[in-house]
Amino acid sequence: MSEIAKYALAASDIQTAVVSVLEDLTSDWDLDLDGGIGPETRLMGDLSFESIDVVQFIVSLEEKLEIKGIPFENLFMRNGDYVHELTIREIVDFLKSNLTCASVPDRTPCVG
Repeated sequence: MSEIAKYALAASDIQTAVVSVLEDLTSDWDLDLDGGIGPETRLMGDLSFESIDVVQFIVSLEEKLEIKGIPFENLFMRNGDYVHELTIREIVDFLKSNLTCASVPDRTPCVG
């Protein structure tokens, strides 16, 4: 662990943050999503994300979670190639594994 205090972030908090950021980013887009944004929603296929939208999503998510330095390159690139599609579930799972003991203000301290 680094010198900064480490904190746990619940999966439900992560999903809430991801969905909230995506709803804010797409609020004025003409999307036809039955049931809104959920775990199986696809960034590119359902939300029509382009590369600039991915960048804005990352910046907004880091601001929402109040943490910088999340290794998003491990999510959006595999074997040197860009990933062509991601679901909300995949993003939440990635964040859960990378933020389990990440530095997040006002959270429960990690054990260990």
